[in-house]
Amino acid sequence: MTKEDVTAMILSAKKQAGLTWEGIAESIGMSPVWTHSCAMGMNAMPADKAEAMVKALGLPQEAASVLSESPTKVWAQAVPTDPCIYRLYEIVGVYGPTIKALIHEKFGDGIMSAIDFDLHITRVPHEKGDRVKIEMSGKYLGYNAW
Repeated sequence: MTKEDVTAMILSAKKQAGLTWEGIAESIGMSPVWTHSCAMGMNAMPADKAEAMVKALGLPQEAASVLSESPTKVWAQAVPTDPCIYRLYEIVGVYGPTIKALIHEKFGDGIMSAIDFDLHITRVPHEKGDRVKIEMSGKYLGYNAW
């Protein structure tokens, strides 16, 4: 059984049960962003969370060990054509150098960790139409000089 097999089982079970990522995440005691990322094979679940996911979705027991495996994070490097994902690439393309400059100005020469990291997506009412609010928080990692 591969991570791709488990992802397909999770998506099928979610759809058949009419569940949401928020509901699944709540049932295993984690955030929806992290839960979805693990379900897509991009992060590894601790054994207890993998067991909870298997139980919550009625997956085969073997899926728990697959969910706990460290992933190989490989994705296509071309800009995707899905409009939602493309727009995120567009934001980074337009504002990436600005974000980098402001991080360097405020913190020094370094980066934001994607390992010690969290992300939240919320809906914010707005008079011109509801807004998508994406909040990212990652540990600052300064570059070493030697």
